[in-house]
Amino acid sequence: MAAVLIGLVAVFFLGMGLLGLVAPGRLIAPFGITLDSATARTEVRAVYGGFGVAVAVLLGFAAFDVGGIQRGVAISVAVALVGMAFGRLVARFAERPERFYPSWLYFWVELVMAALLVASVL
Repeated sequence: MAAVLIGLVAVFFLGMGLLGLVAPGRLIAPFGITLDSATARTEVRAVYGGFGVAVAVLLGFAAFDVGGIQRGVAISVAVALVGMAFGRLVARFAERPERFYPSWLYFWVELVMAALLVASVL
């Protein structure tokens, strides 16, 4: 069961990462951000693309507990996801995003994925 839960989160990160590498503007467009320079597109490719793929690969190894890393990786990525959700919560009080999508949708996605990862190692 742990492999399935971790695998679900890995698939999300892989999808985000691949889209970030191939079409950075498309990935970030729902947030109202335009990428009008190579520097901006490079940043999205690095942070959303490369990082997303790297986390997906790490979660893939964790799903099969390669080297006994499952618990540590699952908790570490869960904490990172909670940190992302916390940033969105801070934004709620600082600027109040206008609508549910994309900010609040991803707030809940991040919390659910963190919960799946924690549940996978309990």
